[in-house]
Amino acid sequence: MRKVLLVIDMQNDFIDGTLGTKEAVAIVPKVAAKAEKAKKEGTTILFTKDTHEENYLQTSEGKKLPVEHCIKPQKGWEICGQLLPYVTEVVEKKTFGSIDLPEKIKDFDSIELVGLCTDICVISNALLLKAHFPEKEISVDASCCAGVTPVSHQNALDAMKMCQITIL
Repeated sequence: MRKVLLVIDMQNDFIDGTLGTKEAVAIVPKVAAKAEKAKKEGTTILFTKDTHEENYLQTSEGKKLPVEHCIKPQKGWEICGQLLPYVTEVVEKKTFGSIDLPEKIKDFDSIELVGLCTDICVISNALLLKAHFPEKEISVDASCCAGVTPVSHQNALDAMKMCQITIL
C-alpha cells in the first residue's frame, strides 16, 4: 500500500507569525515526530505552502482577511525550521485547497493530512481529495492540526468526519 503524508501550510506566519496561535506552536513537535516516523517507514511526504504576492490585500481573500501573510519570498512564507529536514517536495497553492494535489497523489492508496489551519486549508484539501478519490482512505490526524480557534478546529474535524474522512 502506497501512503502519502500531506503536511498542509506549516509556515512561519501560521505558527508564530502574523496569523500564529499557541495551538499552532504546540503541534510543531508532533508534526515533526509524525514526519520522522513517515520518513523511516518510506512514506512519501508532500508539503503545501500558502503562497501570496505583494498585492495580497487587493485580492478577494485579502479583502475578506486583511492580514498580510505567506507573502513569497518573505520569512513568514517559509516552512518552519523544525520541519525543513522532511521537505522534499512542495506544492505552492494560491488558495485554500490545491487543485494540483489530486494529480500529485493519484497513485497513492492512503492519504493522511496534518497541518494548518484545520478549519480552512486542511478541511479544504481533505474535502477536495475525498471528492476526487471517494474510494481512497483519507485521514486527518487531529493531534497534528490546529485551527484558527479550538472551537473552529473541532467544528472542522466534525464536518470532515461526516464526509467520511477518518479522524485519527
